[in-house]
Amino acid sequence: MDSTSRVEQSDPNIVGSEGGGGEGTGTSSASAATEGGQSTTVSAAPPSRYESQKRRDWNTFLQYLRNHKPPLTLARCSGAHVIEFLKYLDQFGKTKVHVIGCPYFGHPNPPAPCACPLKQAWGSLDALIGRLRAAYEENGGKPESNPFGAKAVRIYLREVRESQAKARGIPYEKKKRKRPSTSSSVVTAGSTIAAEGGGSGGGDGDGSGGDGVIGQQPPTAPNTTV
Repeated sequence: MDSTSRVEQSDPNIVGSEGGGGEGTGTSSASAATEGGQSTTVSAAPPSRYESQKRRDWNTFLQYLRNHKPPLTLARCSGAHVIEFLKYLDQFGKTKVHVIGCPYFGHPNPPAPCACPLKQAWGSLDALIGRLRAAYEENGGKPESNPFGAKAVRIYLREVRESQAKARGIPYEKKKRKRPSTSSSVVTAGSTIAAEGGGSGGGDGDGSGGDGVIGQQPPTAPNTTV
């Protein structure tokens, strides 16, 4: 595998924990003439924390490609190079990952320190790939050639998640959506309204449809004047 030189940056630990609040504090202003000839200052909103972090991650990845031995261009970048980049970032990680043979392997709260290495947490890597995948397409890349969405990258992230779950004793389980409680149908004169389902929800019970119709009251009969 090609060796890589260290990316020179002010803070190499760009993944996850940094957040992204450092940039975007300044605001640009523009003057617009009003009808009375007076000028007003319009302040542009600063970029969000996510956008600032995404821009930093993208610039760091491009710098990594430039410092690669031999240098790589974005057009030649593949899923294998993305995995190589993720492994490179492990040296800046802050998450203790116990190795097999460590007495604290699989212990979620070790009572004492150990010599196991620090790595990037799976959640940080997963979020990083999501930002870089979006940045790639925002900078002109085609979705079908996006190296951050390659199957090999998804497999690598899954393996990291499973290995860290075992080493740290932390289960990664999918959060299940709470299913809304069903209520009996309300029968009115001439119409039956189901408390669950109703209209565009098209519900199959997986919680993907809107819940605005749940618990809807039956329509009342119009008042008539005798």
